[in-house]
Amino acid sequence: MDKHVVLIPRMSEKAYGASQATNTYVFDVPKEINKHSVANAVAAQFNVTVEEVNIVILKGKAKRTVRKGGRATPGRQSDVKKAYVRLKAGDSLPIFAAVEEANEKQERVQELAEKATEKRTKAAAKVAKKEKK
Repeated sequence: MDKHVVLIPRMSEKAYGASQATNTYVFDVPKEINKHSVANAVAAQFNVTVEEVNIVILKGKAKRTVRKGGRATPGRQSDVKKAYVRLKAGDSLPIFAAVEEANEKQERVQELAEKATEKRTKAAAKVAKKEKK
């Protein structure tokens, strides 16, 4: 049953920072699930060791929608249950792999640009030296 639990990863800067700093990943989970079921589902789906699970229920905000004629009707966003799952040191999930790849690619491009500017400055210095002679 645990493999059939729908775990939706939360893709935010705060969740990414927590995954890098404390090896903690954040998931949206169904409201009827408990900590043990979340831990078993993460372990079964991703083949990792779960150390700790914390669960938070975010209450939905009150909202208003305006209909034709300017009449406002009250409404509410639905509640959301989040699970903070901390993994054993050395384990990781491929949730933010695309973000990490993009960061690495950007660093490589920046290094290549720095090398190119260094070459240009050296070449310009050689040309200036030849002109002085």
